[in-house]
Amino acid sequence: MNIRIVTDSTCDLPEEIVSQHAISIIPLTINVGDKSFLDGVDLTRSEFYAQLPNFNPHPKTAAPGPEVFTQVFERLASEGAQTILSIHISETLSATVNSARIAAEQFTRIPVTVLDSLQLSLGLGFIVERAAQLAGSGKETQEIISSLKNLTKRTYVFASLKTLEYLRRSGRMNFALARFGNLLQLKPLLHMNMGKATAHRTRTQKRATARLLEWLAEYAPYEKLAILHAGVQEEAEALYQQAHSYFPQSEVLITQITPVLGAHLGIGAIGFACISKE
Repeated sequence: MNIRIVTDSTCDLPEEIVSQHAISIIPLTINVGDKSFLDGVDLTRSEFYAQLPNFNPHPKTAAPGPEVFTQVFERLASEGAQTILSIHISETLSATVNSARIAAEQFTRIPVTVLDSLQLSLGLGFIVERAAQLAGSGKETQEIISSLKNLTKRTYVFASLKTLEYLRRSGRMNFALARFGNLLQLKPLLHMNMGKATAHRTRTQKRATARLLEWLAEYAPYEKLAILHAGVQEEAEALYQQAHSYFPQSEVLITQITPVLGAHLGIGAIGFACISKE
């Protein structure tokens, strides 16, 4: 059966993997005042992070509407797809998966199954990659879904933020809390697993990095591991030096997170996406 995989621009998958598996990526939107940019299409990541501190007003993000998904589903059906598996950023973080569900319910040409990955960034990306590999090996949709349920339990994303300011600007947290955190020079940490996003805090960047490494040790060993960052390539490379022994088969994947996530997390966000071994 010809199963095609659809995801969204928050997946942060390298282009070579997207091309290899013919994965269709639907971009979210970044709005700056009266200007709109398609995530990963209209702005490079480097351009976005260079401009982010000076955007006025601060960027807002938006999920694609159901009609965008319908257009992609139509194209894939016309290309010969017999079924579609559409996998997206956790609904606790974005309305994207709900738009996909609406489109899937209305689409009648071929079956479309929508999955909430319960993740973001390469946590989502790793799940999408596995789905594409399984589809390519001839697995049926339900076999793929069953495999992904097991994989999702072992998938984690955790990161430290340099500041709460970008979350405040984006409207994703209470202003008073952001101001309080900055006054105390708190370093926030975010942890994501099974759709549950939890917040932690430390006093210093050194302690924040130490906490990331503690989580890294806790979930080891790994099937997949990557470093994620928002505009701080040198810091990401330095973190790799501290964590290189955890990387499977000397694999090195350092990824700059897509702008639609960076707008909320801010410059300096850094952490890991991983899949623990069974």
